[in-house]
Amino acid sequence: MSDDVLSVIPADPHWQPEHPAAERAVALVTALTGGLGVDTDVEIDVDWYDDPTVVDSAQNLERVGCPSCRATIDRAWWEDLVEAHEDGFPTLDVTVPCCGAATTLDRLDYDGPCGFARFEITVWNPETDALSEEQLASVAQALGHPVRQIRAHL
Repeated sequence: MSDDVLSVIPADPHWQPEHPAAERAVALVTALTGGLGVDTDVEIDVDWYDDPTVVDSAQNLERVGCPSCRATIDRAWWEDLVEAHEDGFPTLDVTVPCCGAATTLDRLDYDGPCGFARFEITVWNPETDALSEEQLASVAQALGHPVRQIRAHL
């Protein structure tokens, strides 16, 4: 069986909300994604991480590109990096293998959005494909920080 996952994360990979703000944002995301319905398969997880953790688009990730030379970065390099940091990244600094440029992981060009976060609201099998810009703005207001969404297929 496959799952669709919608993650809502702060725009800043190092930022974490206060608990009351997180609770407000989770309640809103739950309502917006169908998690309040009686006959729903929607599940919501809330995760707090010590270090920025990758939030990727799984099977939706088609390409990782270099922001310096615009080359496609070898998928094996990306997968090995993620596997080696399952507990988070103490730093997002990286040297890309294509041209040797120094950059940060959150600046790589992801075709199939990816992000990094110390706080994540995860919606399993949401009843919507994505949140609208207006809905994201409402979640950001509830959380007290700009947010972005990552859609994954597992």
